[in-house]
Amino acid sequence: MKQLTVKICAGLLLALSFSIEASSQSDDVIRVVTSAVPFLKISPDARAGGMGDVAIATNPDVNAVYYNLAKIPFTRSRTSITTTYTPWLRDLGLNDVYLASLAGYHKLSEDEAVAASIRYFSLGNIQFTDASGNNLSEFRPREFSVDFGYTRKLSEKLGIGVALRYINSNLAGGQNINGVNYKSGSAVSGDITLFHTGQNAEGVGLNWGLAITNLGTKISYTSDAQQKDYIPANLAIGASYTWAFDETSKLTAGIDLNKLMVPTPPAVSDDSSLRAYRNKTVISSWFSSFGDAGGFSDEMKEFQVSVGGEYTYNDQFALRAGYFYEDKLKGNRKYFTLGAGLKYNVFGLNFSYLVPSGNGVNRNPLSNTLRFSLVFDLDSQTNGSGVTTTAP
Repeated sequence: MKQLTVKICAGLLLALSFSIEASSQSDDVIRVVTSAVPFLKISPDARAGGMGDVAIATNPDVNAVYYNLAKIPFTRSRTSITTTYTPWLRDLGLNDVYLASLAGYHKLSEDEAVAASIRYFSLGNIQFTDASGNNLSEFRPREFSVDFGYTRKLSEKLGIGVALRYINSNLAGGQNINGVNYKSGSAVSGDITLFHTGQNAEGVGLNWGLAITNLGTKISYTSDAQQKDYIPANLAIGASYTWAFDETSKLTAGIDLNKLMVPTPPAVSDDSSLRAYRNKTVISSWFSSFGDAGGFSDEMKEFQVSVGGEYTYNDQFALRAGYFYEDKLKGNRKYFTLGAGLKYNVFGLNFSYLVPSGNGVNRNPLSNTLRFSLVFDLDSQTNGSGVTTTAP
């Protein structure tokens, strides 16, 4: 009898969120790079969500805790907190799947800060069955991560950040299914980030950033040492440029490139190939991920591209739009996003919307995804760095 694995139960649900589409008539080989705990790759805030997931080098705000911690010393507030709620896969009629997040930072001085964040992903209620389709039990799988970070300026224009993260994935609640004991999986990872700003005193100029995130251990849901999965180690490079029309109106355009530092699955799924794929050490998997897709053009297809723009008025009102692109052989996620933000004194509200696309079986299951974020800048101030922080 086939073993029912927890990873299949969760994976089927999460696979929908990645909108993998392909033509059976294509001669191209579909080799989608996947990992465990993919919730760590979901944008956990509405500002980036409204800009096609652009966040690495945009003007600094508290949401930098999620993407590029090195931006935090260039914010104006000494202390800031944000929380976001994202209903997930509602377009498929699921009402109990969601991502909730909470993040904040506190500046120890003008040059350094500490930060933390929590992400909680609920996969709703899942019915477990055996290989014959008989009901076994019900469970509400959930995953979460907690991280703490430190960041400081290396100069007036350059910052660096480091973070340590604990990840927990409870997909079966310690149940015994078809003779296999499933446990909660856990992993530890770290981030290192850089941010450079070339903006002048009016907030005009070029920013760039680099973030290498989720460098950590594998994760396992059983006691079988051969059944460990990679977590989503990721390389992100971003740049943005801000123009000022006058003292109150500004426009920022940005681009991010993301690549999972996870091995590409073998083209031929025989036992030896799969064993070699799974048995790579963590460090070797990071480096091999840049040369195992089959060639240079195939490696380039593994980069996800985000482009987005943000118009701000008087640092109180913002309109946003963006586009996310992923190659058809690597997941085929493509979508437009819209967003808006409003700030009043220390309180800010952000909203984003993922524009529907596709029809029938090819409809993007992320269509109509909404994100709602609240931001509290507890003591907004000018930091003298010449950097204009984000709008709402």
